[in-house]
Amino acid sequence: MFAIQRAYLSGAFKSKSLVKNTIAGLVVGVVALPLAMAFAIASGVTPQAGIYTAIVAGIIVSICGGSQVQIAGPTGAFVVLLSGIVAQYGLDGLQIATIMGGIMLALMSLAKLGDVIRFIPTPVITGFTAGIGITIFVGQWPYFFGFAPPIGIHDFHEKLWYMLQEIPLSHIPTLGIAVLSLILLLIVPKIPYIKVFPAPIVAMIIATILQFIYQFEGVATIGSAFGGIPQGLPSFTIPVVTWDKIAVLIGPAFTIAMLGAIESLLSAVVADGMSGKKHDSNTELLGQGLANIVAPLLGGIAATGAIARTATNIRSGGDSPVAGIVHAIVLLIILLLLAPYAVYIPLSSMAAILFLVSYNMSDVKRFSHIVRLAPRVDVGILLITFLLTIFTDLVIAVNLGVMLSILFFMRRMIGSIDIHEVKNDELMKEIELEKEIHTEIMVYTIEGPLFFCAVSAFDGALNSIHKDPTFLIIRFAEVPFVDLTGLSMLLDIIKNLKERKVEVLLSDVNYEIRRQMYRLEYQKVLGRHHLWRTCASALHKAEHDLEIMDEVKRHKLDKNK
Repeated sequence: MFAIQRAYLSGAFKSKSLVKNTIAGLVVGVVALPLAMAFAIASGVTPQAGIYTAIVAGIIVSICGGSQVQIAGPTGAFVVLLSGIVAQYGLDGLQIATIMGGIMLALMSLAKLGDVIRFIPTPVITGFTAGIGITIFVGQWPYFFGFAPPIGIHDFHEKLWYMLQEIPLSHIPTLGIAVLSLILLLIVPKIPYIKVFPAPIVAMIIATILQFIYQFEGVATIGSAFGGIPQGLPSFTIPVVTWDKIAVLIGPAFTIAMLGAIESLLSAVVADGMSGKKHDSNTELLGQGLANIVAPLLGGIAATGAIARTATNIRSGGDSPVAGIVHAIVLLIILLLLAPYAVYIPLSSMAAILFLVSYNMSDVKRFSHIVRLAPRVDVGILLITFLLTIFTDLVIAVNLGVMLSILFFMRRMIGSIDIHEVKNDELMKEIELEKEIHTEIMVYTIEGPLFFCAVSAFDGALNSIHKDPTFLIIRFAEVPFVDLTGLSMLLDIIKNLKERKVEVLLSDVNYEIRRQMYRLEYQKVLGRHHLWRTCASALHKAEHDLEIMDEVKRHKLDKNK
């Protein structure tokens, strides 16, 4: 169910709720304005592209998303990725990649992957967000200090070295406006009566007024860099798509989709904790997908759930999609009425805003907490993801971080699996047997999930048996789930045991596992009467067959005499 439907059913459109959410939307709209422009500029596109994105994505996600309080728009997480796409493939390439990413998000929703994606390991998320924060911070130095950006330099360490050498050549008026903006960003939230106004908008307005009055020579502004912001609605454009473009952009598109999914679901989880509401992960992915399909067609860039703006919305009283829609309308009104005045906005002021954003993204407290207190494996994954994000790219960092997390998880899972022989005394006490179990019967129990690594351990346990029994009972009472590889490998082990004249009986197998065994045709290998609901039944079967075998042996001996 879409967020707007859930909100309607919960009474969000009653007058009292409408007023509250309208006010929240006004606040978020004002907060979103400088952020949208700053993220767009940092992504290598025009500032109006950020505003268009916030408007289009804000409306679509609020209506079609899975969270009633989510605010969508351009975010810092995309900056490094999008700037790289623009530099390599141009604006058309970015447009196509974003649309493809939106389609992938919609497909993820249909495949019900929302509940899986949102559980990306914390060390990976913290590592790549901190890495992105550092990259954004360093990338804004030319605008903050007022020196020429590095041209033709791609490696992070080379860019860093170049800019460290350029800092002494900083443009003083540019640096002065940047420092003033940064000071305002830090102190405005602490000043009574003034703190009700969003610090980014206060810093941007004061910096703009100063530049308008004094006309500082050499200070880069939106007007000097981009020619200003068009006063009006964006035009609808469809990019020229070819198979060659799709082939080269499939990787960036997938990264946009994954990053958008992770960021939006993470924001939704944070919002749930703050608002007491529950989001629908798969519906949220669908909303984000639709937003990223439509936004590029109207001059926008990639969008996702914005944690800071969502938190501002909740703290301002927003509890329904109405706030997100109002925030988009506010941005549209500002665009139509105040666009001509944007020519005086200093880029150094935008850089100061991004300095603060990058610091918040880096989350120094959480980063240091994990480094100090987390297990060494998690610390290693955190640092590897962090360094790869800075020195390579986000795709490699996230993929390798997730792969390492999976591998170490598998290692931990193997350690949690217990495969052992059940002794006669233990069985007699548990099942309340009246007599001892036959010496030709051996019982093994598996405790933990049966996947390929576990089966390898089971095979190793069987190989340690000095003498093959006539009957081997394998208990599945403590097996919560299996995978195809595990079942296939177990079937091969059973075939090998049968060649060694060992009859295998399976007991305590739950319905789901039995169903998967039937699909793999276990009954053809085991036989029809080798799958039992309880261990006691399997034992009775084995004891009965052994009695018959013993009777046959005695009969043969008597006959030979």
